[in-house]
Amino acid sequence: HFCFVSFSLLYFIFHLLKRPSLGVDIISLNEKWQLMNSNSSVSLSAEVPGCVHTTLQRQGFISDPYYRFNDLAYRWISLDNWTYTTSFSVPTHVRGKGKAVLVFEGVDTVSTISLNGVTIGKTDNMFRRYDFEVTGLLKDEENVLQVWIMSAVTYASQRSHAHTEYRVPPDCPPPVQKGECHVNFIRKAQSSFSWDWGPSFPTLGIWKEVRLEVFNSSRVLSYTTSPKYDSEHSSWNVEVELFFDVFVASKGLVHLSIPLLQSEAEFQLSLTPGQSKNVSLWWPFGHGEQFLYYLTIDVNLEGGETFNVAFRTVELVQEPIPSSPGLSFYFRINGKPIFLKGSNWIPVHAFQDQVTTDMITILLRSAQKANMNTLRVWGGGVYEQDIFYSLCDMYGIMIWQDFMFACALYPTEKDFIQTVREEVTHQVRRLKSHPSVVIWSGNNENEAAIATDWFNISVAARPLYVKDYVNLYVENIRDIVLQEDSTRPFLVSSPTNGVESEKEGWVAKDPYDPHYGDTHYYSYYKDCWDWTAFPRTRFASEYGFQSWPSLSTLSKVSVSSDWDFSSNFSAHRQHHEDGNQQMLKQAELHYILPNSTDPVQKYRDTIYITQVMQAQCVKIQTEFYRRSRSDIVEGKGHTMGTLYWQLNDIWQGPSWSSVEFGGKWKMLHYWATDFYAPILSAGVEDKGDLLIYGVSDSHSEKHNVKAKVRCTLVFQHSISALLMQCGNCTRRSCIVAFHLSSPEGQLISPHNHMFLSSPRYAEGLQKPNITFTVKDTGIVQNFFVTLHCSFPAVYVWLDVDNIPGHFDVNGFLMLSKKSTVIFGAWRPTTAEEITANLHITSLRDVY
Repeated sequence: HFCFVSFSLLYFIFHLLKRPSLGVDIISLNEKWQLMNSNSSVSLSAEVPGCVHTTLQRQGFISDPYYRFNDLAYRWISLDNWTYTTSFSVPTHVRGKGKAVLVFEGVDTVSTISLNGVTIGKTDNMFRRYDFEVTGLLKDEENVLQVWIMSAVTYASQRSHAHTEYRVPPDCPPPVQKGECHVNFIRKAQSSFSWDWGPSFPTLGIWKEVRLEVFNSSRVLSYTTSPKYDSEHSSWNVEVELFFDVFVASKGLVHLSIPLLQSEAEFQLSLTPGQSKNVSLWWPFGHGEQFLYYLTIDVNLEGGETFNVAFRTVELVQEPIPSSPGLSFYFRINGKPIFLKGSNWIPVHAFQDQVTTDMITILLRSAQKANMNTLRVWGGGVYEQDIFYSLCDMYGIMIWQDFMFACALYPTEKDFIQTVREEVTHQVRRLKSHPSVVIWSGNNENEAAIATDWFNISVAARPLYVKDYVNLYVENIRDIVLQEDSTRPFLVSSPTNGVESEKEGWVAKDPYDPHYGDTHYYSYYKDCWDWTAFPRTRFASEYGFQSWPSLSTLSKVSVSSDWDFSSNFSAHRQHHEDGNQQMLKQAELHYILPNSTDPVQKYRDTIYITQVMQAQCVKIQTEFYRRSRSDIVEGKGHTMGTLYWQLNDIWQGPSWSSVEFGGKWKMLHYWATDFYAPILSAGVEDKGDLLIYGVSDSHSEKHNVKAKVRCTLVFQHSISALLMQCGNCTRRSCIVAFHLSSPEGQLISPHNHMFLSSPRYAEGLQKPNITFTVKDTGIVQNFFVTLHCSFPAVYVWLDVDNIPGHFDVNGFLMLSKKSTVIFGAWRPTTAEEITANLHITSLRDVY
């Protein structure tokens, strides 16, 4: 439709528009620093951005912190205090300028900062930017800048012990996590003190850039853009906010332009309306283009900065549903209901300075290749770096953005609340211009923690904790978000009952109620093949099962004596109570466990069976949620989102991830490309009937399709009528395979299948004796892998060890004697190298 674009300027610090007469001089201080521990026994050169662990490893003081048991061996690093020191001189042309400010984009975490022996400030929050005025302290020649960083473990402990009025749980993580205590008392990545999928590395360092800014009149602190749709006039307004630090009052001009829309405005404190133009909308991946316009903001008319601006609306719809108690919970983007398909994002590395653009790109491309349109940036890690959000804007991946609070109660002292307020303001201003961010959420699981009494709080004490909860998330975080950003919804917690939780005083009696909001659900000992046990929720924002990563990933941090499921290494790496047993118990329900007499082969096979189990469990649960989209059964249903736990790994160990540390896809990720396909056929057995659902993400309701259902004689023998039609078939000797096709026979959904009984009871399943050849496709770094088998094979898994890349399909049923897949490598390789490294496993090969 026809849209009108105009600009309105909303807000200035000091409410003055400035034109810097001589601009701002920026001197980077990222270069050479010295690092020293508290007793000066360790002294070495260091890089900024960076952290102590990375510096020690680069200089050869320690080996890889991820290697074997080094997370315990290197605890001393986090328990010591460290000092970063650098010296710099001020260039001649900068001397004598009006105001000088030292900018620290990120300090991890508690520090005292001095310049030329004078303390200029302190930091206590990893997630904030700090600006310190140093006018009058600068010398012309050598200036000495020192950052003394206190042990985060010591600080958190001291803060906890100083909080004597009442306990703020949890005190410590479970022993299986081998972590540090009182992480809820420090504004730092909560998972850095350990989590059930990651190590304890309470880092110290200057993790983002440092610079000196010198200016005469003013400097721009930040820009934000907020496109808002005016439904009454069918028009868009782009609200541009500029935040200034003003030294001397002066007048100036701001020039704004979006060339593609032939819209521009120049003003002192008034705006000229732009020109009418059609606006292309930004859509999530799979629903349309990700149109990004360049917006140029020129404050001094001598050269400006260019930002992306995108036009899209987002609504979180919570309204009554016919024939169902409770409320809906779904997202409307640009007025259309969108089913959110995706996963949860955790920190990419324990040492944030090690996270590269390549690592982030590989993970986000992997998410998009698996047909995901959403990632939840989980509240126990970090607010991601700018490139993450920019790539999500480009790829059409919507972001559910948690604030960094998870699985804990928090103190509400004045200074704690104040630093949180600064953190939230900074992060909202930093991220709100990204169209990919579609919702803010106050915390991970803290409403549920109070409601279901995770921390054994007495009935008498409960109101105190509810009061603290409301103070932190509602009266402070929510208040700031609503003030700073009116363009997207805010939820206080996840899981939550949404507006129903609000009615119940922000802590609902049952935040897991499937009639409202979103739910988290885990059950490791119940049979995951029993789809009736899953909650038919409005929105599934967490669910999942663990598996082990491949041997090639583990071998980088282990030795051959570790390659046993009952080794000390396997126990040490598992940070989830009974996790290794849970995996095997769940696998054993449907598969015969590996029994090779070769210990390394048995280890490799056991890894394989955990990945088979994980993929099958998450597939069954996700397909249940996708086919519950239009169902209301006993008042429950209308599921409109699935975000399984979790996408990525922080190190090489067992976890719920579908992508291993380093970027290798587990079987689950290959399967996600199918169960998240835009059009899906999903089969289920219900009361003796085989039901096949067609599921479509398309906005057009009609698809002219026919379902092809076939039973393949997998074994050498013959929901009863179907089995009779298939000839010599039984539940134990046949698999049901199916897909959707057009009337012309064109495939429009991925091939799918279901077992009518557990594969562990399969009759006649033979070893398939798979052989293969590898040939160049003629396309750079792409190879044909042609497989031959003597019998049909189940869960055929191809693994090329350390050659990075992925196959077009993997973990599949091989029902014909010949099958060809394509391997796309991420670095130069040869058919010979792939041939030498390729391992092929099928279910019947492991016992």
